[in-house]
Amino acid sequence: MQILHYVTLRKYHYITYMNKIQLENLHAIIHRALEEDIGTGDITTLSTIPVKSVLKGTFIAKESGVIAGLEVARETFKYLDKHVTFSPKVTDGRHVSEGTLLATVRGNGRLLLTVERTALNFLQRMSGIATITRAYVNAVKGTNAVILDTRKTSPGNRLLDKQAVLLGGGANHRFGLFDMVLIKDNHIAAAGGITQAVTQVWAHDKMKRMIEVEVKNLDELREAVSLKVDRILLDNMDLKNLREAVRFTAGRVPLEASGNVTLKNVAAVAATGVDIISVGALTHSVQAMDISFKIK
Repeated sequence: MQILHYVTLRKYHYITYMNKIQLENLHAIIHRALEEDIGTGDITTLSTIPVKSVLKGTFIAKESGVIAGLEVARETFKYLDKHVTFSPKVTDGRHVSEGTLLATVRGNGRLLLTVERTALNFLQRMSGIATITRAYVNAVKGTNAVILDTRKTSPGNRLLDKQAVLLGGGANHRFGLFDMVLIKDNHIAAAGGITQAVTQVWAHDKMKRMIEVEVKNLDELREAVSLKVDRILLDNMDLKNLREAVRFTAGRVPLEASGNVTLKNVAAVAATGVDIISVGALTHSVQAMDISFKIK
């Protein structure tokens, strides 16, 4: 199912997915997660909680951060029981302080206790991604640089990881291997060079998708610019070479800085004048936000 569309961001095209997550795709993720956790049944809850019990649970932030995933948590509870009442107290994308009441949920006691961990897993991971993304976005304020994610996501959960980046104020790189051409070093080596790789894409891709080429030095940059590709990825270049790349291209093609970008150096990278900074750490090694779920 197609879940992508193009948006224009600061004169360049970035790939994102629909703000309103298609329920069919979300429910497939929720189904896998619940099936993995519940298996043949939640024996602890089935043994201790009466069948007809009605309980109320609260989600509380145990640290400050940017909230993302409340709508996903809602759908997780409602996936097994549409009669559950889920009431958000804040909106996704909002920065909250420790102790903030995030949401309440009321419904069958067995359901709440069986689903709570899966809902929390989604909410905590997405909020962690949104929080670190917001930190990177804030670090490059005052520049033209846009913070992008990568494909270094949790397998099977890319839809949610990338939604969390958006809620944190970042933007999305390509969703997968199918919606954009990104010619990396291994493609270049196998094809015999940058020009050969780009030429082969031109001949093969009847859809004429956006082409980005990875380069590791200024000689490769000059070759890529001459081919008039849509975007160039500057791989692991130091600040001096990033500045020279910006000077040489002079706005002819968007430049993406990538590799070893951290919160400590991202402002300096942005100050070189690159258009885009992609950060794998937004999703590949995120620390989940601490959020509790308590039954009343």
